[in-house]
Amino acid sequence: MSAPEFIDLGFARLDTDRITRTGDPEVVFGAGKTATQVVAALRALRAAHPDTPVLATRLSDEALHRCAAEFGESTVDVAGRLVVLGPPRAGHGRVAVACGGTSDLPVVRECAATVAAFGSVPDVIVDVGVAGLHRLLGERDRLAGADVVVAVAGMEAALPAVIGGLIGVPLIAVPTSVGYGWHLDGLTAWLGMLNSCAPGVLTVNVDNGFGAGVAAARIARRRPGQATHG
Repeated sequence: MSAPEFIDLGFARLDTDRITRTGDPEVVFGAGKTATQVVAALRALRAAHPDTPVLATRLSDEALHRCAAEFGESTVDVAGRLVVLGPPRAGHGRVAVACGGTSDLPVVRECAATVAAFGSVPDVIVDVGVAGLHRLLGERDRLAGADVVVAVAGMEAALPAVIGGLIGVPLIAVPTSVGYGWHLDGLTAWLGMLNSCAPGVLTVNVDNGFGAGVAAARIARRRPGQATHG
């Protein structure tokens, strides 16, 4: 087996062969990187994959501003702390991304942008937490009609368990570090989701909208008989 191809930037070696192995290009994780490094990595990935969107997540304010200035064709999401370069992919399947409250929106936006970049169609459903159950029940058909559901919630994180009792589509739970008092930076929500009494709930790490988005898009675009949306 030949060695994978990569681009050596000095501070990072970009895996340009990843798209061949997995169907998706490498993503720039911006935490700990300077704005200059983020721009350099995105520029190199964009050149290597001109026909596929490339994504950078968890960007600092400085990196977001630099990307907006450097890349005129970019989509910069300040709330989601991310940047997307390049043309959108054809979206196969639909991923409903539901959140308990608006405080969860940064993670929701990260997830939705990842779903789109990885080849599915995000459908964001906000503020359907279990404290107002009627709001969630009003979206039941929309959730049940999705190919995959991502449920994002903090506090006690009951949302995925309730959704899991209402529908039978693949369900990915994302705990967030949102809550009053001693919520342990999302540990409370994470443990709640892991211990869901609803069967079929899969849980990612705290605030990991990116990981959930990748998994959801890959499931949605591979489900049999899917038509292209949008």
